[in-house]
Amino acid sequence: MEDEVVKIILEKGPLTGSEILEAVGGDGLELWRTCRISEKLLVRTIGTRYLRLDRRVEGFARLSPSILREFLTYSVVGIAGDAQSMEERANELVSHIEEVSKAKLDLAYRVVYYIATQLENEWSQDNKICFIIAGDIVYNMAHDVPRPERSTGKMVNGSDMDLVVILDDRFPERLMKRLDDAIYQEKYRLLINPHTKEEIDYVVKKLTRVQEQVRFKSFRQMVACKILQEGTLLYGNEDFFRIIKGMLRTHNVTTKLNALEKEAGIFRRDAEEYLLYEEPDKIKRESLYLFYPTDESEEFE
Repeated sequence: MEDEVVKIILEKGPLTGSEILEAVGGDGLELWRTCRISEKLLVRTIGTRYLRLDRRVEGFARLSPSILREFLTYSVVGIAGDAQSMEERANELVSHIEEVSKAKLDLAYRVVYYIATQLENEWSQDNKICFIIAGDIVYNMAHDVPRPERSTGKMVNGSDMDLVVILDDRFPERLMKRLDDAIYQEKYRLLINPHTKEEIDYVVKKLTRVQEQVRFKSFRQMVACKILQEGTLLYGNEDFFRIIKGMLRTHNVTTKLNALEKEAGIFRRDAEEYLLYEEPDKIKRESLYLFYPTDESEEFE
């Protein structure tokens, strides 16, 4: 496989992991191992690694992107010593990822702005609400690689838009239901529209639920807190958003999540070492979860 990869890169220049896999076929794990171990090839990865919680992992902490996703989507493979070509291709990849992230952020804002302006005259000015965006987008790491949406199996364009909507406890239940329905309608419209094929994962909840979640006791609570920790304000009341962020600090959640991220870094280092040198058949029997992506869908169910 090494000779095939070298030949393709000499012909076409540095390529992403997915471009090489499409050209040579075969197994993603084998290709990743080949490119990482080879002395003739160089792998350069762009972007940011960040905390992801996974029930399958002891202590729950791993990093995103997964090893496979990082290799396929966020890595450039070139010939060792050809620094200029690698730099040019890496810059192209960075620009593309940034464009995708911005496009998805802009779309999420347009959806939220449309919903809020249609409904906000129905609730009191005393009611507080904030729309928080989280996930790949906030790290400027959104991708557009087609993948099946979980509930329908329909193909969507890469990273979803993770949306958390938080309301103050006095927010009327009937308006909360109206808001939830409006977001669901937009979710469905974006999913079935052949010109968008985008996915919104969302949850609408009141501050009381956040107060329960910052106890940080169960896996579901940990996921909810992690999403709030990384989230940024997309639309709504800035003071209310600061109160929510302050709850994470007051309950020591931020410190706990930072510690988990450090643990995830160690876990990633050890997982890569294991996947590089362990017998492939044993990996496929016991440990492929170390290589593949996971998701944090429990907060949005």
